[in-house]
Amino acid sequence: MTCASGRGAWTQPHERWLRQLVFEDALSQATFVDYLCAVEALAQRRGALIDVLEEAVPGSSHAETIARLRCFRGINTLTAAGFCAEVGNFGRFEKPALLSGFLGIVPSEYTSDAKRVQGSITKAGPPHARRLLVEAAHHYRHRPAVGEGIAARQAGQDPRVVQIAWRAQQRLNSRWKHLGGIRGKHTGTVAVACARELAAFCWEAATLD
Repeated sequence: MTCASGRGAWTQPHERWLRQLVFEDALSQATFVDYLCAVEALAQRRGALIDVLEEAVPGSSHAETIARLRCFRGINTLTAAGFCAEVGNFGRFEKPALLSGFLGIVPSEYTSDAKRVQGSITKAGPPHARRLLVEAAHHYRHRPAVGEGIAARQAGQDPRVVQIAWRAQQRLNSRWKHLGGIRGKHTGTVAVACARELAAFCWEAATLD
């Protein structure tokens, strides 16, 4: 998504551009400033809550799993903590397909006699965890890469987990290209399909001995 600034919406360049806008009409200017201040206040509140969460995570029972999940593209502390809070112990699922079923990101199925028809996803289980995973899946549209943020989150982590996260980048980016580009599937459909596979990679990393 791009905006009039020529950059992605709500990126730092976009925010700087917004702060430079001036309207000739006083009422329009006042309304704009009020809206902009409201957005910035929410961002500050969110930042403060994330800081508290960052401090609390090391002492939580999910600390190790959160650290592993943070190695994945699109999964920061907030996403990892929310995911763990909803899923609990990943080891209670004997295989990744069971985790996907719990999250409701598997296709519904209608069977009669010899006919088997798959429909939309079941949407069973916690909607918040499902939303977090689908949002994370959108990051895999971009070519595989390890930027400064991911590298910092992966520092000191089990090399096996880092390798799983890299395989996830390669696999899911390939899926985005195939489903979205070659087959022309809707973005939402592709994101859910990739979220289902991302859940499997997360399960693999979280259940490593």
